[in-house]
Amino acid sequence: MENIERNMKILVINVCLRPYKPQIMFPLGLSYVVGAIQRAGYDFEMLDLDRDRKSEEEIKSFLTSATFDVVALGCIATGYKTVKNLTRIIREVKKGAVIIVGNSVADSIPKLLLEKTEADVAVIGEGEITIVEVLDKIKNAESLAGVKGIWYKEKNEIFSNPPREVIKDINSISFPGWDSFDMEAYIVAARELINDPPPIPKDGIRAFMVNFARGCPFKCSFCYQVFQRNGYRFRSTDSVLEEIKELQNRYKINYIMFNDDLSFLTKKQVEDFVDRVLVEKLKFFWTAICRSNLFNSENDVELLKKIKSAGCIGFGYSLESANEEIRRSMNKMLDLKSFAMQKRLLDKADLSSWTSLVFGYPQETKETIKETMDLCYDLGIYPSSGYLLPMPMTPMYDYIFKNGMVKDEEAYVLSLGDRQDLRINLTKMSDSEFQEEIKKHLERISEKLHLGLKGDELIKTTNYKSDQSKIKQ
Repeated sequence: MENIERNMKILVINVCLRPYKPQIMFPLGLSYVVGAIQRAGYDFEMLDLDRDRKSEEEIKSFLTSATFDVVALGCIATGYKTVKNLTRIIREVKKGAVIIVGNSVADSIPKLLLEKTEADVAVIGEGEITIVEVLDKIKNAESLAGVKGIWYKEKNEIFSNPPREVIKDINSISFPGWDSFDMEAYIVAARELINDPPPIPKDGIRAFMVNFARGCPFKCSFCYQVFQRNGYRFRSTDSVLEEIKELQNRYKINYIMFNDDLSFLTKKQVEDFVDRVLVEKLKFFWTAICRSNLFNSENDVELLKKIKSAGCIGFGYSLESANEEIRRSMNKMLDLKSFAMQKRLLDKADLSSWTSLVFGYPQETKETIKETMDLCYDLGIYPSSGYLLPMPMTPMYDYIFKNGMVKDEEAYVLSLGDRQDLRINLTKMSDSEFQEEIKKHLERISEKLHLGLKGDELIKTTNYKSDQSKIKQ
């Protein structure tokens, strides 16, 4: 690589994953990486394409006028098409720039990414340490051969380095680099992600995302997340509350959305957090993700009431399917009685429940769809529903290739997008029959809960919704 030791110029890009939606969402993962770059002493420029939407010509104009030697960006795997297009534009404008890509689009398909796009480096797994080592090597024109946790391209040849050691103590990871972003815009935009009904009028809510944990101990066959190789790790209450206090002091945040695959695995985690919030008399609303059977006896009602008194609005916990055969295919070890019990216990404590569903495994029929929807109807819970979207590095991804359903990997990855749009149908139903069956049942749940949802908005929800009749009581 060319020696660029003289004040290396870095451009960080926050990718716009959904240009067809006005809603913006704070890039929490990228903000951790940005914080690491800042603490390493590197100067950089931020191009936030989600906050400030630009056409391709406007992006080219910006890049032409900017000075940079390195570009760092990241995206989930469903954004592969966006990343491919963006790296092409960067290369057209600045042929010698080193392009570093992270998040699951790099982690799950590094070989495809480096072969088919203009990316030079794919960061595997957690990026806070790796990005700094990569930048140091580039600055000093040294080989990337010794940097753990990357794949990289050099002289048209692709190399894969050994994996990086897991960050076992995630309390050691510094806070995100919030100030590199337009925080006020993201705080205001987060109001639209608040689950309905809100605890106070939305114009009084200042919401923001915090990570309580990384990873998930479960291995569902449809699910991929960038920390899955590294096991489940959670932060101490001290660390989390220190971050929340900082957000309150700097930005007057009064609503925390714990943005995790699994915020709480055990009751002890929840109790430790709640007890500290109450002892310190901290005031903020919050939501989190928990196991689907975390609260499993009548004895938990008093605990849940205490959780409610500490500002909790409710918990998300996944169902995915009520059909036992499909849950086995998902590798989802969930007892429906426990799921239903948890919903009823949360109801008793006046806490909301939110759940998600995945439709479209090969065993899916009209009867299994009804079975799942009947449970949601009976429990009075409106689900976030989506279609099976086999993601790279998951068993279902292997399944569609092994069974000849997909032959061209890049063409398939280019087609990926939101799970609320049917991309591939593994059932025996026609596409229209499959989609209409789901909408039919969602409509009757919507009617029961007085939500007033119709047409595409039945499945294309941006937030969870609870029984709207409760607002009038």
